[in-house]
Amino acid sequence: MRWGVPVAAIAVVGAAVGAGPVIAAVQGDPSLPDRTAEQLLAEVAKAAHDRQPPAMSGTLVETASLGLPSLPIPGGTSSSPLSLLSGSHTIRVWYGGDGRVRLALPGQMSETDFISTGKGEAWVWESTSNTATRFKLPAGAKATGLETAHSALPTATTPNELAAHALKAAETNTAVTVENGQHIAGRAAYQLVLTPKDSSSLVKEVKLALDGETYVPLRVQVFAKGAAEPAFEVGFTQVTFSAPAPENFAFTPPAGAKVEEKTIGAAGKDSHELGADHGPLAKEADKPRMSGSGWGTIVQMPFSIDDLAKQEAGRENGRGGDPAQMVNSLLKSAKQVSGPWGSGRVVQSKLVSALLTDDGRLLVGAVTPEALAEAAGHK
Repeated sequence: MRWGVPVAAIAVVGAAVGAGPVIAAVQGDPSLPDRTAEQLLAEVAKAAHDRQPPAMSGTLVETASLGLPSLPIPGGTSSSPLSLLSGSHTIRVWYGGDGRVRLALPGQMSETDFISTGKGEAWVWESTSNTATRFKLPAGAKATGLETAHSALPTATTPNELAAHALKAAETNTAVTVENGQHIAGRAAYQLVLTPKDSSSLVKEVKLALDGETYVPLRVQVFAKGAAEPAFEVGFTQVTFSAPAPENFAFTPPAGAKVEEKTIGAAGKDSHELGADHGPLAKEADKPRMSGSGWGTIVQMPFSIDDLAKQEAGRENGRGGDPAQMVNSLLKSAKQVSGPWGSGRVVQSKLVSALLTDDGRLLVGAVTPEALAEAAGHK
């Protein structure tokens, strides 16, 4: 959110099981018991109360095909989280429960790791800059490892997280059907198909594959209207539902590494990095506000490219991307628009539209530019 660009809807391509006779053999496995859409939604809601998935480990493949113009972000072999905005990428994940989480973004010659130890601290290790950042959680504060992971690596997502957003949007004005016979990462799965009825939405449908035993989301595919292939997809290519070894959640900075210390939620210039209510969005009037509902939800917030550039100035950017440069690159392909609300520039991808008004507002949603313009009239 602090970048002012829609990076939440990052997608991932789950691996295909095979072709020809291999598919036929896999599909010949015993099918899962029939479940209605209502029964599956109830199971997902029940599982969501745990807030974290069961102990597990696995490998995800993410692919984003947003139809964005060329951006100044790292290439496909980079371990930078910004590189997840385009192309296909691999993420390794470990969940140990009790706040213990590890995400690893390997690159060709680099790696970025997030490790939540479950002991009130988390680490972000970036091999390209040889930097280890230790985030300390204040006493009494509550944050799960997954919440902290998403704050530290905002462009890295999991099927569990993306499924939660999709199901929240599907609470109203959505048709839901069930497909059986899916196999994801060797696991039999149910597939919920969520079809928005909102005409302003750019989403044609979302396919959510649930593990047939644990009901954990194994893959999420987001399809844009008019497209046969998913624009966003995230899915496991390998998954094991057993407790990872404890050493996966331990971290000691390598000799010679630069070590930085930050506190999550404490007052200070860095506290907003992990979602604290401090910094550029501290004032009530400056906080993002929502309009619409479900698939038609629009986020509106104050925004200035100059302010973003000043915020990034002086920071050591070991992740290989500059948010201000990204926004400027996007705006080069923007279309000038105007109306009773004023004037501005609009950028549309397959699934997300963004309107930057000349009076300093940013409106973002998985909706048509016309819907954003209408919302801009309600200040």
